[in-house]
Amino acid sequence: MGENEEFAVSLQDSKAAYVLSNVAEVVERILTFVPTKSLLHIASVCRLWRNCARRVLRTPQQVSWVSACGPSDTEAHALCSVLAEEVEKVFLLPKTVLTMVDCQAFNGQAYRYGQSKAKRSRHSLDTIEELNLVFPKGCDVIGIAAPGIVLTPTGLCSSPPQEYQEGEGEAGFALMFPSVEGLHIKPFHFCKKSISPTALQEAGLVDNPELRVVLMFVYEAYNTGGSRFLNKILEPLAKSKALIAGGLVDTVFSPTRHCCSQGACGVVGLALSGPKVQGASVLLDQDITNPKAAEATIRRLKAAKIPERNTIGLMFACLGRGSSFYNNQANVEAEAFRKVFPNTPLFGLFGNGEIGCDRIVKDDYTLCDTDTESLQHEYTTVMTLVHLG
Repeated sequence: MGENEEFAVSLQDSKAAYVLSNVAEVVERILTFVPTKSLLHIASVCRLWRNCARRVLRTPQQVSWVSACGPSDTEAHALCSVLAEEVEKVFLLPKTVLTMVDCQAFNGQAYRYGQSKAKRSRHSLDTIEELNLVFPKGCDVIGIAAPGIVLTPTGLCSSPPQEYQEGEGEAGFALMFPSVEGLHIKPFHFCKKSISPTALQEAGLVDNPELRVVLMFVYEAYNTGGSRFLNKILEPLAKSKALIAGGLVDTVFSPTRHCCSQGACGVVGLALSGPKVQGASVLLDQDITNPKAAEATIRRLKAAKIPERNTIGLMFACLGRGSSFYNNQANVEAEAFRKVFPNTPLFGLFGNGEIGCDRIVKDDYTLCDTDTESLQHEYTTVMTLVHLG
């Protein structure tokens, strides 16, 4: 390379350095293509980059997720094996995380025969701690294990969602919610010892005019006192205008139980409040036994006119449904949802009971009301849309 060529390259490098050091508009535009975790490191380079990174982080962020299925190459669950690497690639700063995994693999039951003790201890404190350490300090993590999982593969919203029931392999997802203006997500955790009117109020579940959606997951519900405990929560919620959806699960592994003993019933969940939050749900009852009827019922969600952007679908189904319920046809309800909402990701679980109802709010008018008894179901699926503004 001659002297003139070297000078030209040097000049170009100096111009690039000048732009990256002095032109905020260019730097900020470039940083929008950088995953959030890397963006936090970049912010320490100089004052300009720090200010640009802060502005990028303040821009509206959409829900993101990491999902996994199939056998794991490590002693951890398949989701734990990929989570740390995949979180590096997301374009949001998680404030709240909802994690669901299949209880068979997570509790080690799938590895009862011919496996080492280490392989079987999926529900160890080390695994739970590893899961929590993946996310930023101060991030609220709710971890649930259920008999089956519904997930959308990591990537595009339009990827086909999949249903995984007992015996169909490991599956799990981490649904990550950012901090959004006009949206307040409050995690809650109650057991028989800690539930009270004051606790419900502090969680934003009662006396909260901005409450829009409540996602709740009950564990050990069939133990002594479980029914009375659940009614203490559902009675005040049934009188509100909020959308209630969730299910009865096997166990909760995060947050750690401090107030209740092993085997005691309890509930964890998220209360979503704010003027930008919208929700709607339909109930696929026992009479919905074919794909056409399932699609027709899900299509009723269109009446809510919820925007597609920053919206997720949630499916809470009875473990008695699935391929056996639909004459050995797999993935019927998840596929029906995708036909109606092709650009909305779907997540959820197969559990031991469902919580929810038909509730579609249109122009501040609720098309159907409910009471406590109609919020609890068996052999049904609660299909829900949640828009986060």
